[in-house]
Amino acid sequence: PQAPVHVLVVPKKHIASLDEATEGDAELMGRILLSIKRLAGEQGVAGGYRVVNNCGASAGQSVFHVHFHLLGGRAMGWPPG
Repeated sequence: PQAPVHVLVVPKKHIASLDEATEGDAELMGRILLSIKRLAGEQGVAGGYRVVNNCGASAGQSVFHVHFHLLGGRAMGWPPG
């Protein structure tokens, strides 16, 4: 885990990366972001969390199924890495 709270959010629909998402995936992407917001509240980090999506191998994507990391529970520095 990269933070005390580290939750992975993965849709059932296969989309290799955010670059592969289409306009037809807009509703799904919106539901994912609202789910992350809900999860942040459930995990006690609402108001102070980071959402990460690595897009492409050069950005660190190693699993080619779109997914998002919810990170929280500690101060997040910038730049992130």
